[in-house]
Amino acid sequence: MIRRRMGANGPEVSAIGLGCMGMSFAYGAGDDAESTRTLHRALDLGVNHLDTADMYGRGANERLLAPVVRARRDEVFLATKFGNRTRGDSFDGTGTPGAFVDSSAAWAREACDASLSRLRVETIDLYYLHRRNPETPIEETVGAMAELVAAGKVRLIGLSEVSPQTLRAAHAVHPISAVQMEYSLFSRDVEGEMLDTCRELGVSLVAYSPVGRGLLTGAITSREQLAPDDWRAGAPRFAEGNLDANLRLVDEVRAVAAEIGRTPAQVALAWLLAQGEDILPIPGTKRVRYLEENAAAADIRLTPEQQARLSKAVPPGAAAGERYPEAAMGTVGH
Repeated sequence: MIRRRMGANGPEVSAIGLGCMGMSFAYGAGDDAESTRTLHRALDLGVNHLDTADMYGRGANERLLAPVVRARRDEVFLATKFGNRTRGDSFDGTGTPGAFVDSSAAWAREACDASLSRLRVETIDLYYLHRRNPETPIEETVGAMAELVAAGKVRLIGLSEVSPQTLRAAHAVHPISAVQMEYSLFSRDVEGEMLDTCRELGVSLVAYSPVGRGLLTGAITSREQLAPDDWRAGAPRFAEGNLDANLRLVDEVRAVAAEIGRTPAQVALAWLLAQGEDILPIPGTKRVRYLEENAAAADIRLTPEQQARLSKAVPPGAAAGERYPEAAMGTVGH
């Protein structure tokens, strides 16, 4: 597995990481045994960048990772997040009533201690603000996160789904190593000011949902394939009409994949890696076979002509529907 640097002065991590959310949350029933095998296989392959969050399964995902991380701590670059909270009994990350964003200094400290306890580690390698409440000054939040660094509880600080202006203000308080944003052929909003700001400041861009929540894999062809507890059933890009339009955008991805004997998912990841050495995709999976497929994408080198074909086939703004339902869209970009 090739490596890329995390931030201006951080360690080198696997160019392709592993998003662990789906093992416990949002994409149908989990299988802890298979997920554990997937985590171990990731480390065996050199995929050391594991990404989780306290809200994934209300802490269940962090607890799932804990035994693997504890057994192989020296092999793991561990990232988790805070900021999404809940009132009531349910939260699916898509604007469920009872969900709210807390980016206060007090919650940063409390949430970090809780994550450390669930993960059974002494230090989190990369600690993100998952979502930002604009009523809380970013300087307050990052100031508290900097205190966690000073205390040895956190090594590096990251932000997720913030504006370029917020990134600049945060970076003035403490160096920001990474910004996590949705980035794929289907979601190219980061291109332009956001990515330019990251590069000016030496901040890595960690790309989540790099295969368009499965749309770019070619495996999803109808809504009927989605389980009732799969949150994508309520996502705008999977809605009637939008789904068919989005699937048509995948035709060129399939064509390039056929030409080079790879899968559409691998081509989508290879395109993303080609956008710059500071791009770190974290495709999510809970199965060994898909992990192995994703990891192998790091070895693909698309030609400039193939990259241009893909960029032209799925230009910025081409995807039908917003990334999230309306309520969740209201929590990004602050």
